[in-house]
Amino acid sequence: MMDFQAGEILPLYKPYGWTSFQVVSKIRYLLSRHHGVKRFKVGHAGTLDPLATGVLLLCTGKATKRIEELQSHTKEYIADIMLGATTPSFDLEHPIDATYPYEHITREMLMTTLEKFTGTIEQCPPLYSACKVEGKRAYKLARDGSDMQLSPKKVQIDKIELLACDIPKITIRVVCGKGTYIRSLARDIGMALNSGAHLTALERTRIGETRIEQCIKPDDFQTWLETATKNTNNL
Repeated sequence: MMDFQAGEILPLYKPYGWTSFQVVSKIRYLLSRHHGVKRFKVGHAGTLDPLATGVLLLCTGKATKRIEELQSHTKEYIADIMLGATTPSFDLEHPIDATYPYEHITREMLMTTLEKFTGTIEQCPPLYSACKVEGKRAYKLARDGSDMQLSPKKVQIDKIELLACDIPKITIRVVCGKGTYIRSLARDIGMALNSGAHLTALERTRIGETRIEQCIKPDDFQTWLETATKNTNNL
């Protein structure tokens, strides 16, 4: 029996172009209206960038106390990367700012390089990110013209698998721990190949045991909620 006020964990699919907050806002509105309350407590366990898609876990009611626990779960991503060019944000949010040779890169070279990024590594988050620097969001500093580099952080990458290789385009599957920026990983892979690289698409396919196939699209949530409530009332 589902009790959203007592606390539920909901697997949502974050669409392309939506912020994680927009997903939370829509689900909060639908739950509030459904229960006839002014404001419903809803939070998410792990931000996805607007240009990314995939699994976003939402916690309702008292389950919001589990957000930190859920954020620590292993995550899986499918990432498309373009070699030979960089952008300030390491993805398509900003236009290409530099190009590099990539003709020297081979599949064998890629395989060897990807292996170097597994295990515990140090990674610098993108300046265009929600990381805080002296109380300010890094992306706000970037928009004000700062070109500072954020301090490196240790992250855990359990596995990187090369799914497709049509140089300069590649697709990888990444299994990693909390705090890993796939945009930064793309940037670092490009540098390790004596070239450049940026992310062109990203989908989070799993958080812990929750897979993308289980997720509810925000536009389908109202129908899902009505069905879930109906089935609960019939028990």
